[in-house]
Amino acid sequence: MGRLSVDLCGIEIDNPVIPASGTFGYGYEFSEYYDIRILGTFSFKGTTLEPRFGNETPRIAETPSGMLNSVGLQNPGVEKVISEELPKLEKCFDKPVMANVSGFSEEEYVRVCERLDVVEQIGWIEVNISCPNVHGGGMSFGTDPASASRITRAVRNATRKPVIVKLSPNVTDIVSIAKACESEGADGLSLINTLMGMRIDIRKKKPLLGNVTGGLSGPAVFPVALRMVYEVSKNVKIPVVGMGGVSSADDVIEMMMAGASAVEIGSANLVDPFACRDIITALPGALDRIGAKNIKDIIGGAL
Repeated sequence: MGRLSVDLCGIEIDNPVIPASGTFGYGYEFSEYYDIRILGTFSFKGTTLEPRFGNETPRIAETPSGMLNSVGLQNPGVEKVISEELPKLEKCFDKPVMANVSGFSEEEYVRVCERLDVVEQIGWIEVNISCPNVHGGGMSFGTDPASASRITRAVRNATRKPVIVKLSPNVTDIVSIAKACESEGADGLSLINTLMGMRIDIRKKKPLLGNVTGGLSGPAVFPVALRMVYEVSKNVKIPVVGMGGVSSADDVIEMMMAGASAVEIGSANLVDPFACRDIITALPGALDRIGAKNIKDIIGGAL
């Protein structure tokens, strides 16, 4: 095991840096910029049972220290992901990859997980019960413990792979939802997804986004994400993957000190396609500055 290696739900990864779903495509697109095998793993684009075009445009709006998105889970559907996207990825990435899945019913989650369960490339299944940009699914399953429990139990029974449930910050008590997922067999938790927000075009007197509201991400949400990772990590025994506004090696260390075993990086990839590569390169120096020999030794250091 190297200085940066960590264990994520029983699978060792070379470092804790994971590009977040929706910001890294299916991986091979970024291989045109650098050798993506430097990554610990990455979470590929949110995948549903059927193809989805996504939400109306505009889908992106800038904000101070962040951005709003309302892409709406645009993807080709699970069958094409398996038959077309993953074979392309296999040519440039030989590590286990994280599959991010979503659905509009319990049955859809189960069917997607069953299809992905037999794919050798996939190491973990990240179950998104927290997407704020779709109607009739996504976040609606992650806003109360009972719904979160039901989806977690269903997908846990549908796959042998580690299940990591992605939680929404748009709730009153994220700890109760985290504990509900843990009790139903989740192997890990990832948090946070985006915060609900909106912008208005004051000249046209209408919302900037075609979907009206969208998910706020970027450095503006980092303190909120850090607080939630800290609170959840104190109350569960399963690994936590921290995310939300992470844009530097020091941010990664903060997240891990708050309890995260690994850290996903989202919006930073859209600003700078080399962000994850550069953060991984900077991590040893960041550890040196705080006198830490191995990165796994800092996990939960602030709890």
